[in-house]
Amino acid sequence: MYVVESKAGAIGCMILSLCCLGSWPAILTLLERRGRLPQHTFLDFATANLLAAIVIAFSLGEIGKSTFRTPDFTTQLPQDNWPSVLFAVAGGVLLSVGNLATQYAFAFVGLSVTEVITASITVVIGTTLNYFLDDKINKAEILFPGVGCFLIAVFLGAAVHASNAADVKAKLKSLPSEYKAGTEDFYSSIKNGEDNPEKEKTDVESQEKQTGKAKAGTAGFFVELENKRAIKVFGKSIMIGLFITLFAGICLSLFSPAFNLATNDQWSTLPKGVPKLVVYTAFFYFSIAGFLIALILNLIFLYRPMVGLAKSSLKKYVNDYKGRGWAVFAGFLCGFGNGLQFMGGQAAGYAAADSVQALPLVSTFWGIVLFGEYRKSSKRTYALLVSMLIMFVAAVAILMASSGHRK
Repeated sequence: MYVVESKAGAIGCMILSLCCLGSWPAILTLLERRGRLPQHTFLDFATANLLAAIVIAFSLGEIGKSTFRTPDFTTQLPQDNWPSVLFAVAGGVLLSVGNLATQYAFAFVGLSVTEVITASITVVIGTTLNYFLDDKINKAEILFPGVGCFLIAVFLGAAVHASNAADVKAKLKSLPSEYKAGTEDFYSSIKNGEDNPEKEKTDVESQEKQTGKAKAGTAGFFVELENKRAIKVFGKSIMIGLFITLFAGICLSLFSPAFNLATNDQWSTLPKGVPKLVVYTAFFYFSIAGFLIALILNLIFLYRPMVGLAKSSLKKYVNDYKGRGWAVFAGFLCGFGNGLQFMGGQAAGYAAADSVQALPLVSTFWGIVLFGEYRKSSKRTYALLVSMLIMFVAAVAILMASSGHRK
């Protein structure tokens, strides 16, 4: 199998992983804002994620000569390594549930803020656990200052969210009287569970005829977005989004330590003489478990949807080709991103590999470019945004510099 042995190679894996893992959330957000049901999107996403793991296992996992210390992927499949396999399965379930939860959180809390909160929880819990599981191979004097920079960036991110929310509120107050009436009606109809897609469509069409398509960052833009998107958020409690985000963060903070236990057997659960799971075998089981839990949950959500979404069916999902290519692409990005993170973590320590949790840096970039987040915001919001991004750059650089080398 292919083994990353150098510190430079491990850091390269982390950088590539950061780009992949910071980009797929933007694609899922884009599809939801275009009206595609998240159940349909996540089924496509999870399938592609599994395919990525299979490609990695049968390519990188089969390169070179198989030895006892580094057996290839297929050699390990029949071995008695079920204790480690169960850790990998647990990690896969945690990641899949966490990703599923973030898909809904993106609508309620926003792409950038969701990523900031979940990443902060992951760093505080996951990186600390990995540091001790890896027998402290990372340089603590560098690692924990990096965690501190990340936490400072988290508080800055919360300040950005609060400032931007105040900007949006001020914009909505400046709407013309006819816009305000429509907005209030829409809020109350959502609150009472009354859906009228035809009225929404007519309202949007009449607005576009009168004023053209609303520019990003304007009050009209937020009204049009609400009319188009799959998950309606007007009139919903902010606590719903925060609860989903916190739940996702806890799940995402635990999947990496579980994978660490699967590949390094720190608790000595394997029978004597059985080699530890290599990254590719663990990732294979990890991804199968993630796919199965995603399949089960989303098939349930098709017929019993959450947060007021429309009911669907397996037949409707199969026939929903709109946006499928993008969902599959997002799944491949996530799959290869996770694989690269684990390859880098096995070489340099999983605590250092958690530097990919600086992915809000990438997500914020896509949020600004694709969705016009923070467009036409106040100077205060821009100042806080720049400060947050600078702190994220410092955090990822310091966490990568803490890389050790596994013996």
